[in-house]
Amino acid sequence: MHRPAEKRAQGCRVTEEETDTIARRPMKLTPNREGPRINEGIDTPNIQLIDATGNNVGVVGIADALARAVEAGLDLVEIAPNSEPPVCKILDFGKYKYQAQKKAAEARKKQRTVEIKEIKMRPNIDIHDYEVKMRSIVRFFEEGDKVKVTLRFRGREMAHMELGAKLLDRVKQDTATLAKVESEPRLEGRQMVMVLSPR
Repeated sequence: MHRPAEKRAQGCRVTEEETDTIARRPMKLTPNREGPRINEGIDTPNIQLIDATGNNVGVVGIADALARAVEAGLDLVEIAPNSEPPVCKILDFGKYKYQAQKKAAEARKKQRTVEIKEIKMRPNIDIHDYEVKMRSIVRFFEEGDKVKVTLRFRGREMAHMELGAKLLDRVKQDTATLAKVESEPRLEGRQMVMVLSPR
């Protein structure tokens, strides 16, 4: 059996039932490009133009702007597509792209992920152990990390929750200049948890 397209090519008539079965190819959409539109890719009739020296020329036609870019030996780059009319600048696109990548890499370098460090304590912690834990907490705050203080209760210690609350209050007071309480002490099963974040 001939396909409808083949029948048409041979000059034969195609019935309505046959055309209903034709699978149409979807329209080809423009690929999702990264970065701004440049030169002939800008399809707006009028644009706000900034010339190669950085002067605002005003609203001009796209053909005039492209001619100016060619005359300067540079590219016409759309830098603010959402404004009305879009703002375009005459510049060296390769250099512009390189600087944008450099800026993005610099921003990534400066970004720091904040980690949550956990410090585990017991309600009847010794003074020396407490001081060691506090030094660690201070170090974590200086590095910009949050601290989760976990107080574990074993056996009969569950009957003396007030000791745990007092200890967490002490931690709160000792770190008051460095940190703020992000989540107040709360009981989770057999442990009391408090989260502190650096100021």
